[in-house]
Amino acid sequence: MELIEKIKAREARVGIIGLGYVGLPLVIEFCRAGFKVTGFDVDPNKVALLKAGKSYIKHIPEQTISQIFPNFSPSTDFSLLNQMDCILICVPTPLNKYREPDLTYVFKTSEAIGKELRRGQLIVLESTTYPGTTDEDMRVILEKSGLKAGEDFYLAYSPEREDPNNETHSTSTIPKVVGGFTSRCLKVTQALYDTIVVSTVPVSSTKVAEASKLLENIYRAVNIALVNELKMLFDRMGIDIWEVIESAKTKPFGFQPFYPGPGLGGHCIPIDPFYLTWKAREYDVTTKFIELAGEINTQMPYYVLQKTIEALGQHGITMQGAQILILGMAYKKNVDDLRESPSLKLMELFESKGAQVSYNDPYIPKVGKTRKYKIEKESVPLTAETLGSFDCVVIATDHSSYDAKQIVEHSKLIVDTRNLIKNDINVKGNVVRA
Repeated sequence: MELIEKIKAREARVGIIGLGYVGLPLVIEFCRAGFKVTGFDVDPNKVALLKAGKSYIKHIPEQTISQIFPNFSPSTDFSLLNQMDCILICVPTPLNKYREPDLTYVFKTSEAIGKELRRGQLIVLESTTYPGTTDEDMRVILEKSGLKAGEDFYLAYSPEREDPNNETHSTSTIPKVVGGFTSRCLKVTQALYDTIVVSTVPVSSTKVAEASKLLENIYRAVNIALVNELKMLFDRMGIDIWEVIESAKTKPFGFQPFYPGPGLGGHCIPIDPFYLTWKAREYDVTTKFIELAGEINTQMPYYVLQKTIEALGQHGITMQGAQILILGMAYKKNVDDLRESPSLKLMELFESKGAQVSYNDPYIPKVGKTRKYKIEKESVPLTAETLGSFDCVVIATDHSSYDAKQIVEHSKLIVDTRNLIKNDINVKGNVVRA
């Protein structure tokens, strides 16, 4: 049966590689649409939890996991890829220590697929990357099998647009950009995604689709850098950046609000712009605008460090030996996602200056070692006694569960990077904005 016909009949088997914040929501949607789905991951702990009907992502309840069986089969056995009709790649694309693209996961996954590749399969990359990854780098790896893209198998790129715990938009309600290596590849890919999303947005090539994803996140990174820079300027001028933004956003056209913070977090915005910056060098182009934005955003934790040092100094306390509590380890409010969280950098910076640092996060009970950091701590309870025992409380993530009044009442000193403490609550005058 032709693959498109198998897709329409829900007889195509779907394999999803990488069961994280992107892959697992896709698994759920394809299972709901009536497909048999195999989820692949190298982490046996994730696979074991899923087999037991448990979730390791806060905004995906266990009830949802249990509902997708028996359509769902989690596995660490990549030899099963040969049985799949459609294979979606949702693996990390981090930066190395030199802030250059690290496509190790994509290339190793492509090699694993290449060993099992057969005629008629569809291979789609969803991981964010630079233009050319799919139809140049990945294609070369896959064609080592002796099969040709566009002739023997279908190849495409469709960037993920996940926003964990977004209460307005979910995987199925967000339009999906799709680009194929050939027009036939595009048609098959559209047919697949049309079964789970509100609409697909076809583009002329995989490179356009790859560039589209980069533009989305560079747009955000540049605008966040702008308000971060203005925050530092307005602080010197005695102007509240948050009040400025609130007043500016009343304009019904020509303005979209972005908000400053202690740095950038998540897997996309701190990383994606540098993928294009790196690729641009191949064309003798310097992406000055992107690099400047990256420089500003990367420096924000250092700005928070300096503001904290100054705030402690005004109370006669040095950073050496100071007791600091960080509120929020997740990169944004109401999620359990630690990826690239600026709180990790803040903790490292505070400790490098001799401070004793603890944290509280209702969604992250324990922080283990990551690729960058060697932090191993557990969340402390957030009580009046706990707040009062620290020299300084640094608000790094504005979780909705945090009671601003309680924090103000019981803390000696607060450094607020998220505008959690509004002016009418700051009755004790113990809040410093950073």
